[in-house]
Amino acid sequence: AGKVFGTLRSHWKKTTFGVCLLSWGGNWLYGKHCDNLLRRAACLEAQVFGNQLIPSNMPLKKATVFLNPAACKGKARNLFEKNAAPILHLSGLDVNIVTTDYEGQAKKLMELMENTDLIIIAGGDGTVQEVVTGLLRRADEAAFSKIPIGFIPLGKTCTLSHTLYPESVNQVQHITNATLAILKGETVPLDVLQIKGEKEQPVFALSGLRWGSYRDAGVKVSKYWYLGPLKTKAAHFFSTFKEWPQKHQAALMYLGPTERPPEEPEEKPSRPPLYVRLYRRLRLYLSPPQKEIPQEVAPEDWQELKLSTVELSIATQNRQLDLTRTEDFMNICIEADTVSKGQFVNRGSQKMRDPHMCPEGSQCIQASRCILQLPEGTEGSFGIDNEEYEAMPVEVKLLPRKLRFFCDPRMREQMLRAAVQ
Repeated sequence: AGKVFGTLRSHWKKTTFGVCLLSWGGNWLYGKHCDNLLRRAACLEAQVFGNQLIPSNMPLKKATVFLNPAACKGKARNLFEKNAAPILHLSGLDVNIVTTDYEGQAKKLMELMENTDLIIIAGGDGTVQEVVTGLLRRADEAAFSKIPIGFIPLGKTCTLSHTLYPESVNQVQHITNATLAILKGETVPLDVLQIKGEKEQPVFALSGLRWGSYRDAGVKVSKYWYLGPLKTKAAHFFSTFKEWPQKHQAALMYLGPTERPPEEPEEKPSRPPLYVRLYRRLRLYLSPPQKEIPQEVAPEDWQELKLSTVELSIATQNRQLDLTRTEDFMNICIEADTVSKGQFVNRGSQKMRDPHMCPEGSQCIQASRCILQLPEGTEGSFGIDNEEYEAMPVEVKLLPRKLRFFCDPRMREQMLRAAVQ
C-alpha cells in the first residue's frame, strides 16, 4: 500500500487528471442511464394509449410531423428519433414524417398537404413560423386552422415551450413531456399576428415582431462566442459605439382592443326531426325573409402616433396566456430613445431572456390592428418570431385564438387557477 501511495504522490498530476476523468465518465454514464429511464417511462405511458381498443370501422388518427433536421445545430433528427418517434409510434397514431431539406420548404409542403387529424411541428421557432404561415396561406385555412397542432421543441429557440410545457433542465424529459402532451389531448387557443407588407404575401407570427437596437445587437451575440458568459454584454456594449442615441423613427396608426366573441360550440347540434324541417321550409315559403337594409358602418377609430424609439415590439399575449380574458389585443411597446449606454447593456441581457419585455418608462398600447409606416430609405431588419425579415411598412392584424396547440394538462390547470385568483 505504501508503495502505491508513493507512486501516486510522485505522479500527482497524472493522478489528479485520472480522478477527474473517471469522475466525469461516471457522471456521463449516470446521465445516460437516467435519460434511458425517462425514455422507457415515457414509452410505457404511450403504450397505454396504443393499447386502447378502437372500433373496427374507425380509421387510425393520422398525424403529419414536420421535422426540421437542421434545428439545434443539426442534432434535431437524432433528438427526435431517440426521444419522440418511439412515443408517437407506440401511441397508435398513423404517423407520417415529412423532413424539410431547406429553409422555406415546410411552408410549401404545408400548402400542398392533404387531410390530417393532427399536425406536429418538430423543430424551433423558425419551423413553427414556416408551418403556421403555410397553413394560414391556404385557401381552405378556415377548415385547416381547426386541426390541433403539437409542438416538439428541438430548436435553439423554442418560445412556445414556456407557455405549453413545464420548465425542465433535462432536454430528454422536455421532449418526452411535449410528445406525451400531444397524446393526452389537452389544448389551448393561441393568438396569431398576420403581418403583411405592401407587395409580399402575409407572414404569420405566434410571438411577435421586433424592430430596433436590442434585436440588432442580439443577432450578433453568437459572434462573440469566445467571450463565454460575457458575450451578450459585449455585443450590446460594442453596438453602442454606433451613432448614439440610436433612434428608430416611424408613424403608427392603430385600433383599440376588440371584445371577445362567445365561444363556438365544439360539437355540431344534432339534426332536427323531419316534421320540424318540413314546418320550417313551409314557413319560409309562405313568408320569405325581408331583405335587410345595409346599415352604414361607423368609420373605424384609428389613432395616430409619431414615434422615435430605441426599439418597438408588437407581441401576442401567448407568453402570459389568460384563458378567461374578455378583450382581444396585441401589446405594442414603444421604448424611450433616451436610454443610457449602461441601461442599454443591462437591458440587452434581459431582452435575450424575454425578447418582448416592456421596460419601465415605455409607452404601452393595446391594439387589435396597426399600420407601421417607416420613413423612405429605412434600412435594417425586423425580427418576426426570431426570424429575420427586411424592414418595410407593414400592417399587423390580430387573429385572436386562431390556432389550438396541445399543452401539458398541468400548464392548462395552472393558467385557469391563476385566472380565478
